[in-house]
Amino acid sequence: MGSSLITAAGFAKAWRYKQMFVDGLVCTVSLSLLTVILGFILALFLAVLRLSNWHPFRGVALDKNGYLCNNSFRILLSKFNPLSFLASCYVEIFRATPMLVQLFIIYYIVFANVPLPTFKLFGSIRFDRFLPGVVALSLNSGAYLCEIIRSGIQSIDGGQTEAARSLGMSQVQNMRFIVLPQAIKNILPAIANEFVTIIKESSICYTIGVQEIMYAVASIKGATYRIGEPLIIATLVYFCLTFPTSKIIAYFEKKMSAGDRRNGNEGAKKAKRKSAEVLNEQERTKAKM
Repeated sequence: MGSSLITAAGFAKAWRYKQMFVDGLVCTVSLSLLTVILGFILALFLAVLRLSNWHPFRGVALDKNGYLCNNSFRILLSKFNPLSFLASCYVEIFRATPMLVQLFIIYYIVFANVPLPTFKLFGSIRFDRFLPGVVALSLNSGAYLCEIIRSGIQSIDGGQTEAARSLGMSQVQNMRFIVLPQAIKNILPAIANEFVTIIKESSICYTIGVQEIMYAVASIKGATYRIGEPLIIATLVYFCLTFPTSKIIAYFEKKMSAGDRRNGNEGAKKAKRKSAEVLNEQERTKAKM
């Protein structure tokens, strides 16, 4: 029985549609690249909001004489940071809900009445399906990348911020010229690993008709009435995408960490990056369950 599920003739039938796998490969890579770029921009904005120090109600904790009052509610309100609160709500909501639900909300609700153009990218990718997929994946990826960026920013020695302030730099200048360049360098491997993760997770977009690799599998199944061989081909395509990419990332991470080892900071930075990656992976697993 098992031999009838996967046969050489089945592979021959599936291989007649190899162009669909090529088109799906182009779509998957394009989808993943755009998702990581847009997700990183969103995550950077969210991370800055979460680390902001804006307390508009700080004055309510003081009485008319300027002393700290004994009202616990007013003290709590004075510590409230609306920017950090909103960013935290966004991150927690997107990390605690399944990506499939988010994808359906974006496609069937947010873009339901939006007249998107129906042209095709690269001759095969329908833009009206591709764009909602990119938006949904970017919103989800941004929530996970936010925590990676935040951990990268917090890994920078606080003494550098104090030195920047002593030189007369504002908080924005300190973040732009001192903290962010070092933080981004530290988290580049984690961002690259996010690209590998998105390559695998983008397969969910076939449910809304995005012509990626799994869409090709479903189409070939409908044409040949066979599922085993297209799935194996799709598995090999995903493996050829993710495995070499992971090895290249590991190689460059090793090269980048050589300079950190000379500075004696590699252990702490690597532990911080790994803990952020493990946390994100655990949260992703819970969201899929």
